[in-house]
Amino acid sequence: MRLGWKAYQQDLGANPIEVITHATGDWTLRFLLITLSVTPLRKILKQPWLIRFRRMFGLFAFFYVCLHFLTYIWLDKFFNVHEMLADVVKRKFITVGFTGFVLLIPLAITSTAGWIRRLGGKRWQTLHRLIYVSAIAGVIHYLWLVKADRTKPLEYGFILFVLLAYRVVVWLGARFVQKGALRGELLKPAKTLE
Repeated sequence: MRLGWKAYQQDLGANPIEVITHATGDWTLRFLLITLSVTPLRKILKQPWLIRFRRMFGLFAFFYVCLHFLTYIWLDKFFNVHEMLADVVKRKFITVGFTGFVLLIPLAITSTAGWIRRLGGKRWQTLHRLIYVSAIAGVIHYLWLVKADRTKPLEYGFILFVLLAYRVVVWLGARFVQKGALRGELLKPAKTLE
């Protein structure tokens, strides 16, 4: 909205394509991180209703990554496929960014309740773990793009690290509890027939 207003006011600076590209990229990463923060917040704050917003935030991330990609292919490359493919091969930050974009496509397509039913809960969850790879790719894309001040991509990277570390700790805790429960079952004395 703000970006549209700035464009309307002709207030995008000397390089409007760069401003649009950076703004849409920033919002993509912000919404990816917001999406990934829903589960930890829901569990830590014991607010299960927060889960209702996760899909919406994920779709906002996809909307902004589409705008980001469209800015690149239209305003920057003028739909020159040969030049775009050369960029993907030559410039590693574009390769990583393009990978992150492509990984978000199946997530956006399968974000409906109908797709959850078709795929089944477990397979749907496994597929939607691609968001982790996509978010990592997005942060790396930004980090490799920036040549001078890396503060912003490092901030995004730190937030992503915390969100992923939380998931690893929860997963390891669940495995530890599960192993403990299994070990407890195995150590119980066998029931004797009387």
